[in-house]
Amino acid sequence: MPLPYFLLMLASVIIAAGATIALATWAGLPLVALGFAALAGSLLLGLRQWR
Repeated sequence: MPLPYFLLMLASVIIAAGATIALATWAGLPLVALGFAALAGSLLLGLRQWR
């Protein structure tokens, strides 16, 4: 993967994470709930790949 594409992908992931956190706090969602949702999604994807 060429370096500019990698850096663009990295920047887009960081921007998406920041936007997610900003929207969650704007909506009044506790960060603990956001973290729990991320953990649950990660566990589901991990189980899906393991199977």
